[in-house]
Amino acid sequence: MREAFIVDGLRTPFGRRQGGLSGIRPDDLAALTLRALLEQTQIEAAAVEDVRLGCVTQVGEQGFNIGRLAPLIAGFPVEVPGVSVNRMCASSLETVNQAAQAIRADVHDLVIAAGVESMSRVPMGSDGSSFSEQLLAQYNMIPQGLSAELIAERWKLSRDELDRYSLQSHQRALAAQAAGFFEREIFPVAITGPTGDEVTLAQDEGPRADTTIEKMASLRPAFKPDGKITAANSSQISDGAAAMLVASESGLRRYGLKPRARVVAMSVVGVDPVIMLTGPIPATARVLAKADLRLDDMDVIEINEAFASVVLAWEAEYHPDWSRVNPNGGAIALGHPLGASGARLVLTAINQLERLRGRYALVTMCIGWGMAVATILERV
Repeated sequence: MREAFIVDGLRTPFGRRQGGLSGIRPDDLAALTLRALLEQTQIEAAAVEDVRLGCVTQVGEQGFNIGRLAPLIAGFPVEVPGVSVNRMCASSLETVNQAAQAIRADVHDLVIAAGVESMSRVPMGSDGSSFSEQLLAQYNMIPQGLSAELIAERWKLSRDELDRYSLQSHQRALAAQAAGFFEREIFPVAITGPTGDEVTLAQDEGPRADTTIEKMASLRPAFKPDGKITAANSSQISDGAAAMLVASESGLRRYGLKPRARVVAMSVVGVDPVIMLTGPIPATARVLAKADLRLDDMDVIEINEAFASVVLAWEAEYHPDWSRVNPNGGAIALGHPLGASGARLVLTAINQLERLRGRYALVTMCIGWGMAVATILERV
């Protein structure tokens, strides 16, 4: 079987809801990211054989097959195709995996895997209306926040545990920002400031230096009156885009590219669509088995912080070395622009592997209506 390699990647800063990136259309934001990737990798757009773009809420400015339109906006030749991918929160992790699958199957040699979401401009959930009565006869479909509450109840997680984990996410993200860790993966974006002047957004807007455990404890539950899930221990609604170049060995040779990581193994699973967010637990087991590796072999673990309860339930099942899990913060601090988060996790994992000179990284994400994706990477 042919191998698939990640050559390089980058992302925008992640903006807060109605923050710095909210004035940019998502198709334009994705196009900016694609152009920046070409510049960074020194690849001609005509060499790209497919663009796979993750995006969850594919309506309005994110409709009309944004995966095709964004490359056209970026100036790609019309001969370069593009497709929009919706695996909900794991959409751009899915595009990375699909790119790797196409390369392994000898369909392509050079693929861009990307993702975008402007949750300020295209509200989450605006692509749906109501559930089928036949579905509701089988499952009690509930909001993800209530599923996060069910997880907290099943794993007996306290509000204090959830808040303390969330505070740690902010602290780790702020430390990473201060150390310049994210500079390798973020490209600055020019935006129009409040006074009409052009300014540059170069850092994620989500991390809060002024948050405390006391402030978190003062927030009301967001989904049920006596619940534990609040805005503080949930991922932030955000805007952002990310992209990476995936290549075969022959593609590397043909274009003189140096890879940063190899895609080792992938898994996707389904779980109960009501509690819905437990998928990373079986997805981790499955991808480790496919790779013939153990969790202890992972030098870096990135598990998406959709809610603190998701990560802590996974931790309760696996008992990992906590210093290896989301060491630079996660979506609770950095934000979770749905379609872009998977690619962000991959980029962050590769950067951390290189920082540690480690070998393997695990990336896994829960998904709405009961799924999860997991991917293992090896530093090259």
